[in-house]
Amino acid sequence: MKKLICLITALFALLPLFAAYNRLGIPDSSEIRAGLEEVWFTAPLSQVRMNAPEIRANNNGEKFQIRLEENETTFNVFVSPRALIKVNVFSDKGMYTEEQELYPGDAAGSWVLIRDKRNGKPLRIRYYFLKNSEVFIQFTPQGKIALADLVIFGHYAARGVPTGMPFEKFYSASFEDVMNITETKLPWNYVLADPQQYNGIKQMIAVIREKLPSITIAPDAMYDESGDLVHISNGKKFEKAERADLPENNIILSSAGFVKWIADGLVEPMSGGLLKRDPLIKETVEVKDNGRQGVLSQKYDLFFSLNWVRNLASAVVSVYSGKNYMFNQSGVDVTVNPFASSITDKGVANTVTFVENSGHTVAVLPSLLYVLASTEPGTLYFGAIRGTDRTVSPEIMAFNECVALFPYFTEDGAFACSVFMNGREMTLENFCYYYADDFVYLTRVKSSERFFPK
Repeated sequence: MKKLICLITALFALLPLFAAYNRLGIPDSSEIRAGLEEVWFTAPLSQVRMNAPEIRANNNGEKFQIRLEENETTFNVFVSPRALIKVNVFSDKGMYTEEQELYPGDAAGSWVLIRDKRNGKPLRIRYYFLKNSEVFIQFTPQGKIALADLVIFGHYAARGVPTGMPFEKFYSASFEDVMNITETKLPWNYVLADPQQYNGIKQMIAVIREKLPSITIAPDAMYDESGDLVHISNGKKFEKAERADLPENNIILSSAGFVKWIADGLVEPMSGGLLKRDPLIKETVEVKDNGRQGVLSQKYDLFFSLNWVRNLASAVVSVYSGKNYMFNQSGVDVTVNPFASSITDKGVANTVTFVENSGHTVAVLPSLLYVLASTEPGTLYFGAIRGTDRTVSPEIMAFNECVALFPYFTEDGAFACSVFMNGREMTLENFCYYYADDFVYLTRVKSSERFFPK
């Protein structure tokens, strides 16, 4: 009986370790790496070069490949999990599909040691743990301890955080060990999300996509609270002559009118009506009359789309809550600045990614939207783009265009973001490429499955 009790106690003692071993459902190579230090991790490059790639399995039967890769300045030891991909094979008898075995160096569960080629010293250890390989955690040696970095799409969410552990600890540390060591030191909430929290976002994306073929973009166009097509600039209805060249049965919208159409699809099921024009054009930025922006504002509307998205998001919040909120009371402005430094072609650089009344640099958007999707699940963002008009001298920077961004995580945990602008959809990558030198000011709106745009 005592033996049985001891056995049961031992089993229960092991269960938490086993459950933690695969907490994120990713392969873990720690038990394999525990026996590789002398031959692969600390041996000189000349000796490591003599090691043939190895395939080993952990106690769960998951296969990993140990291999060396070199570049000009470093050599890297990978311990990478197996991945199976389906490929089309063409032969004389036609095409057939077969599975091929790969060991990607940046797949979830992959571990890599990066060493200096000149002296063999370790530079960092990197763990990949998510579907998106642009998100990873790495450790660098400093004296007797290791420092931790959390990188999200080329930006540091945390950098140089002391772990209190020797660097060598991470030669054999499991990813569960990593999480336990850093759980109070790193912003894990930035990168861990529940894919089930994005149903509203996905529903809205599907509805908008279905409607896109019936949308025609025209300057200065929107629908007012009565459903009439009017000019944003003066509120007057479009004349018959102005509509002559526009498709009769299509939805006619400008860049700003398009994001209002999205907002109307959220509020009408709740309020029974569309949003009014006048509250949306109220100014939200104060400038000095005798300053350059003040002087230019007398001739140009420098903050049109910024005012628009701030007031638009505030209007949606007001309908949701049943209270009237001005933009500065509604909490719609996205002013978070979770990144202190960035990885550039010239190395790590300290960067300012958010500027008041200008917004975030477009380059930071993938990183920022990843964090926002994790920390504000089910939220979409109206953006005002601050571009530069180079047709005048001196150049003028103004908010003229609007965009709607829908970040979410897919069922398998991959980050995705649908971008809608000017009546069409584009990838986030293309948006960032096209507006690379600009700023975008974001305002937040909660998504809803009750989304019925006209």
